Amino acid sequence: MRKEYKTIREVVGPLMLVECVEDVKYEEMVEILQADGSVRYGRVLEAEGKKALVQLFESAQGLRISNSRARFLGHGLELAVSPDMIGRVFDGMGEPIDGGPAVIAEKRMNINGTPMNPAARDYPAEFIQTGISAIDGLNTLVRGQKLPIFSGSGLPHKELAAQIARQAKVRGAQEEFAVVFAAMGITFEEAEFFIEDFRRTGAIKHATLFLNLADDPAVERISTPRMAITCAEYLAYELGMHVLVILTDITNYAEALREVSAARKEVPGRRGYPGYLYTDLASLYERAGRINGKKGSITQIPILTMPEDDKTHPIPDLTGYITEGQIILSRDLYLKGIAPPVDVLPSLSRLKNKGIGEGKTREDHADTMNQIFSAYARGKEAKELAVVLGESALSDLDKIYARFADAFEKEYVSQGYETDRSIEETLEIGWKLLAMLPRQELKRIHPEYLARYLPTGEGGAGWHG
Repeated sequence: MRKEYKTIREVVGPLMLVECVEDVKYEEMVEILQADGSVRYGRVLEAEGKKALVQLFESAQGLRISNSRARFLGHGLELAVSPDMIGRVFDGMGEPIDGGPAVIAEKRMNINGTPMNPAARDYPAEFIQTGISAIDGLNTLVRGQKLPIFSGSGLPHKELAAQIARQAKVRGAQEEFAVVFAAMGITFEEAEFFIEDFRRTGAIKHATLFLNLADDPAVERISTPRMAITCAEYLAYELGMHVLVILTDITNYAEALREVSAARKEVPGRRGYPGYLYTDLASLYERAGRINGKKGSITQIPILTMPEDDKTHPIPDLTGYITEGQIILSRDLYLKGIAPPVDVLPSLSRLKNKGIGEGKTREDHADTMNQIFSAYARGKEAKELAVVLGESALSDLDKIYARFADAFEKEYVSQGYETDRSIEETLEIGWKLLAMLPRQELKRIHPEYLARYLPTGEGGAGWHG
């Protein structure tokens, strides 16, 4: 039987001070028992000598410290895990909110996880198909990778997140695949959008959702991604599944960290965020990967909105240091009606070359990817030049590249949020666009691939200057 303490001295906002305690540990769970029989929960933020500073998981409103008792539970925040979690919707504390029964736990796992031994990590190498050409064709996602999406406020990142969750798959019928989706600080309407989208499309059958609403306590927002990643670790390393974890919005998570840090009167770092923001984000992102000798894998797509579209803001800046690339959404493309508005030139997947090629996607993938990047970059430059000097200043070749850039955005990048393209379809669209260019401009592609895949009799394919 755990000891109960009647020595609660004060409550300030979400923080409570308990004195005369013994053997209390950092991150330990606390039950606050009230006179009317109700129970509130918290966790230990600091333990020094015989004093413990406890962070409440809900509002302190109505809490009477004169007749309340604190009981320290001897363990950190845990998630009850079971194969039955697939197809279910939970809140940020791991409690079901879909009207279904409670999960009968096979085991309970600490949500902070255990550090992965770097020597036990296996290198990410297999392709994950998202069905989105701008990602699959040019910034390929690889199993075990961390590939964030940088968005701006008002851009359609929630539609893109739902599309990836719905369409993502690993190639090969024998592979078990699941999606763990965590949303932090979202509105009720957004939560309904995600639940309805998953149910409407049947994606809920292979997904687990953790939803934390904007009016939920900040501390729950901090626990939500950890609950999701713990669920993913169980599915991947205990059940041998390949798991895609989508976390949206990391900016709301960081705001909750800042709120709690301010309540603790910690010295602020850049823009008021705590100095340990980098370490804290790394403790989430670095739980992705593959482990030698284990079949399963965890791939992460964190989504974050950049305040004022600023890539140098601490959250995208630090995220970029920890992860292997980024997918950037463009406001200019969004205003042009391109959906999804993925800006492929500043986007980058550092591991893309490990997941493409013969036996993974197709032999011509790397060559066409490099040629499309080059042609699109030149087409954008030609269009910028035309704005300054007028279209008459462009050479005939520059005009072809400018037309290529427009066609690329409309046919390759823009596909809507319901279209699921196989990698073969994406590659074929790429070849169709490359056929607009003179053949002698296709210098980055092996001649054997040109002979095999380049469509004839279309666009500028036969044009020789």
